[in-house]
Amino acid sequence: MTKKSWLCPAAVIVLAAALLALALKFVAGPTPVTAKDGRKAIVLAPEERGLILTEMRGFLSGIQTLTTALTQEDMKTVAATARSLGRAATHEVPPALMAKLPLEFKQLGFSVHGDFDQIALDAESLADPKHTLAQLGAVMQKCVGCHATYQLQSAPAAK
Repeated sequence: MTKKSWLCPAAVIVLAAALLALALKFVAGPTPVTAKDGRKAIVLAPEERGLILTEMRGFLSGIQTLTTALTQEDMKTVAATARSLGRAATHEVPPALMAKLPLEFKQLGFSVHGDFDQIALDAESLADPKHTLAQLGAVMQKCVGCHATYQLQSAPAAK
């Protein structure tokens, strides 16, 4: 085997390993530091932190709309509101921000979006407010768990 013939496969292997390492870094995200209150701190640029907080306020507003609609047994509004909070909303998060989030945080967030999609489907097919309230309670448990585990911090401004 000549020097040139093995060089190309070796370069491909090295390149593939580097790409795999970058992909794993993107999926897993950084390891959070421990905040003063014992939660895991996720340090982000102020605008990134703001984007996530805006999404959380959207969840809160949507849950209020769902709760009101459920008291009126308005399952059409329940389905539409839940769907707006589902996985389709995840496309609004920039890939650079996703790369900064810990894997567990991303998994929890995606599962909550998926839960809202399921709430929408069940609201349409079952039209059972009690069932939807139970689903909403499970989502709220995830919210409480996330807020008990993580804290979003702003990175210091660059000088």
